[in-house]
Amino acid sequence: MLSSDKNVETIAQLAEIVKHYLGIQTEYLKLDVVDKLVRLLTFIALAVVFLLILLGVAMFCSFAFAFWLASYTGTAIAFLVVGALHIFLILLVFFKRHAWIEKPLVRFFANLLLNN
Repeated sequence: MLSSDKNVETIAQLAEIVKHYLGIQTEYLKLDVVDKLVRLLTFIALAVVFLLILLGVAMFCSFAFAFWLASYTGTAIAFLVVGALHIFLILLVFFKRHAWIEKPLVRFFANLLLNN
């Protein structure tokens, strides 16, 4: 009888420890998800801000290049050349999107979500 009471007490302590451990693991999982979500949202926000700034700079540089080129070729031809350069850049990015965009993003998200 004495050993049975001791076993029940030990099992009760073990159950309490397991319950505490599961609570801690749940809390850790919540914090890990919040950390990864914050890092992901920060990355997205910085990417959007960076792209908007880059777009503004590219627009002003394109106009500056077109007006500079207009003094040599005429306004219409200069803007056509700048438009052709933009089409070339779009095609270049389109054909290199796997190496320049998809692979780095996959690597970033895999590191973010799979590493602890």
